[in-house]
Amino acid sequence: MIVTRSAFLASSAILLALAAVKPAQAQDLQDRSAEPPPPAETPVPSDPDQVQFSAGTLQYDIDTETVTATGDVRMYRQGDKLRADKVVWDRKTGKVTAIGNIAVTNPQGDTAYGDKIDLTDSLKDGVVDNMLVVLEQGGRLAAVKGERSESGVITLRQAAYTPCSVTDSEGCPKEPSWKVTAVKVVYRPDRERIYFTGARFNLFGFATIPLPKLSSPVGNSAQSGILSPDIRYSRTNGFEVGVPYYFRLADNKGLTITPRLYTSVAPMVQAEYEQLSTKGAFRLTGYATVSPRADLLDPTAPTSTAFRGYLDSVARYQLDPNWSVSGSLRLTTDRTFLRRYEISNDDRLRSTVSVERIDANSYFAINGWLVQTLRLGDHQGLQPIALPEFDYRRRIDDILGGRLNIQANTLSIARTAGQDTQRAFVSAQWDLRRITPWGQEVTLTAYLRGDAYNASDIAATTVVSYRGESGFHTRGIAALALDVKWPLVGEFLGGTQRLTPRFQIVASPPTANLKVPNEDARAVDLEDSNLFALNRFPGYDRWEDSTRFTYGFDYALDLPGIAISATIGQSYRLSSKPTIFPDGTGLTDRWSDIVGRTEVRIRDFVSFVHRYRLDKDNLAIRRNEIDATVGTKRTYLLLGYLRLNRNIAPTLEDLRDREELRLGGRVGFARFWSIFGSTTIDLTDKNEDPTSLSNGFDPVRHRLGVQYEDDCLRLGLTWKRDYQDTGDAKAGNSFLLTLAFKNLGR
Repeated sequence: MIVTRSAFLASSAILLALAAVKPAQAQDLQDRSAEPPPPAETPVPSDPDQVQFSAGTLQYDIDTETVTATGDVRMYRQGDKLRADKVVWDRKTGKVTAIGNIAVTNPQGDTAYGDKIDLTDSLKDGVVDNMLVVLEQGGRLAAVKGERSESGVITLRQAAYTPCSVTDSEGCPKEPSWKVTAVKVVYRPDRERIYFTGARFNLFGFATIPLPKLSSPVGNSAQSGILSPDIRYSRTNGFEVGVPYYFRLADNKGLTITPRLYTSVAPMVQAEYEQLSTKGAFRLTGYATVSPRADLLDPTAPTSTAFRGYLDSVARYQLDPNWSVSGSLRLTTDRTFLRRYEISNDDRLRSTVSVERIDANSYFAINGWLVQTLRLGDHQGLQPIALPEFDYRRRIDDILGGRLNIQANTLSIARTAGQDTQRAFVSAQWDLRRITPWGQEVTLTAYLRGDAYNASDIAATTVVSYRGESGFHTRGIAALALDVKWPLVGEFLGGTQRLTPRFQIVASPPTANLKVPNEDARAVDLEDSNLFALNRFPGYDRWEDSTRFTYGFDYALDLPGIAISATIGQSYRLSSKPTIFPDGTGLTDRWSDIVGRTEVRIRDFVSFVHRYRLDKDNLAIRRNEIDATVGTKRTYLLLGYLRLNRNIAPTLEDLRDREELRLGGRVGFARFWSIFGSTTIDLTDKNEDPTSLSNGFDPVRHRLGVQYEDDCLRLGLTWKRDYQDTGDAKAGNSFLLTLAFKNLGR
């Protein structure tokens, strides 16, 4: 049924009045018995002066000049919908009243409930009794009474707001984790903001913090305001309180300023700027303070007060479907600032820049990076500055029945007080893959590469094998490889198992490795991931020459809910000439060590990965690495163990032996509560690394905490202890209080 404005436009005013109160609040936050109005059965009129409605009965009293609609009254006006037991329009006074089980839905999907709505003859202002608004974006507001002015401002009396669930897992009513009650709430649609007067914060049903003045934005839009505070304690800095303030500069950019006050040191300021555009985004974070700083390279020097700070930035822009630009910046004034103020435990900071072009068959990049060391014994002048690196790769299919991959690469590395290196190479790799009638997968590979190097100031590099020879040098690299896999598949225990023997031959003529510097192939170690690699050195500066055979087995078992896989293998080198692999890497002798990996997954409950390397002579364990996770998302145990027992000379910093244990876990209880903890223990002793200061059981750090987290609240307390002094970043205890409220806007 369709009526004109002169008859029932009043009902549309009801819709607009309640649609506008989408950020209102309620003392009774529980669900109402009324059902939201269903979609209209027929198309809604496009004319804003027309309202479509239906009712069980429609009466007109000539004497009183009132129109009464009863019996599941439904009204539709464009995107607004209303449902009520009864609607009365008094034509004499212009008063329109909706009564009983009222539910109104606006175009945004918010649903408002009330017992009674009165509108004046202006059709622009009115009063709602016992109002509840369930917001589409989450949260609900309710009030004893709500009023809407002619300008659209909504004023609520005796109101409350919560974003939390008001029912438990069984659907029974419960008190929300937190809510804000207020004597008066005003919604300003022109500002998209709610203002509370005489507010009080309620946590777990208990009134706690009085908030005489409070405001919050509507929906997901960010606006300027104070954010949740950061409260912690540390032995070095004392009590710390950080109060962030967010400045909304535009819809796509914002600035957060956080003054941090300490009881034991001078204040610090943190600033974070974020900006988003249609092509990408960037973030810039900075810290600044003035505090005492010791000269770590000269412990006898007196401590002096100086400016200290840190910059951290990241950006990425996709210029078009192929081209992108990205970068990061990480710089600090000194080596202990990040640890001192518990910002990061990194011992090196790397800044990068990259320009990339990627399409279906090619890749081009211009890269650069620089490194700032935070290690106390490292010389900053020896850290590399790599700028620029050019890298181009091209894939060409169907070349003599195979695939050809071409690469051209140049790199320049400079150091302010160390060796400088420039490198360029061009390579081509051709792969031909075939499946035999018996099911073997056979891959034939041919590889050619030409290198050009230039090195200077090589004496500054302490490891002789890394230096190369000074001046300009060239070298050629070639290799032929044949790789054969034979998957054998069958049923087993109601599942499928697969055994894949694998054999590889690689032949490469002698390569002049030691004439050129080694910048990117230092941390070499035989493991399952590079057992069948064409070159088992990482990077490009070292090449594994001679002829070798590699054999191994892959095994996989897939059962319902269980997956097991394993790899094991070894290689044999034909040549008896000494290799350039350092002793202890597992590749020095003609027979390599035995390497493998075992992985077990049981549904989503168990994940176990074991990597190992066994000495070829006595089967001693040279590498033993375990990563395991057991449990559910709420209750779980994390275990990490690594032991490198390679007997490598301590002069090779990149290959030192170590032993470490990592433990972590969380135990959930009482539905929303959990206890969590983690620890890292250095188990290295003098036998494994003569330069190590550990006594064989040296805790590095641990933490222990308790946390409550539900759909709208996270509350926790964490205790952390560091065991190592690093300059003015002293070992000791620190405590962190976490308090975060969902949908409490800024």
